[in-house]
Amino acid sequence: MAELTTLARPYAKAAFEFAIDAKQLPEWSEMLNFASLVVGDEAMQELLTSPHLTKDDQQEAMLKVCSDKLNDKAVNFIKLLAQNGRLVALPEIEVLFNFLRSEFEKTVKAQITSATALNEQQISQIKEKLAAKLGRQVEASVEIDAELLGGLIIQAEDLVIDGSVRGKLAKLSDTLNV
Repeated sequence: MAELTTLARPYAKAAFEFAIDAKQLPEWSEMLNFASLVVGDEAMQELLTSPHLTKDDQQEAMLKVCSDKLNDKAVNFIKLLAQNGRLVALPEIEVLFNFLRSEFEKTVKAQITSATALNEQQISQIKEKLAAKLGRQVEASVEIDAELLGGLIIQAEDLVIDGSVRGKLAKLSDTLNV
């Protein structure tokens, strides 16, 4: 995995810098997301890893599926990846691109998992406190998981705050079993 990240990093950085210069960050995020989903498809994976297909064949297959969702510069980007044998790195390129974008825009995506439904005021309070803690604007999505028994789990990048009853019971169990 680290090797794939190393291979993907210069491509993600180049795409990001181009997107900034062209003022097309959201568009490039969408195009990379679509291309990444195509590469992640099982049938496409077989094509991209087939020893019987040339890089040109792989490029052609990828562009047949993607070209109507990509602008000219993104098509050229896909061609470059294909010629360098890096199409399989597209999912990692997308992840790195979106990380660079969130750093640039000073935003962070947070996943809030709650045992019960939250109202808008509660969500706003959580977002405000996270924004203060992280020093960035927070975009939050909320998921309900009744198995938490009560409380919340908040995930924002590598930060995880487990305030769930299930989590607290697990900690208590670990403490008692030591």
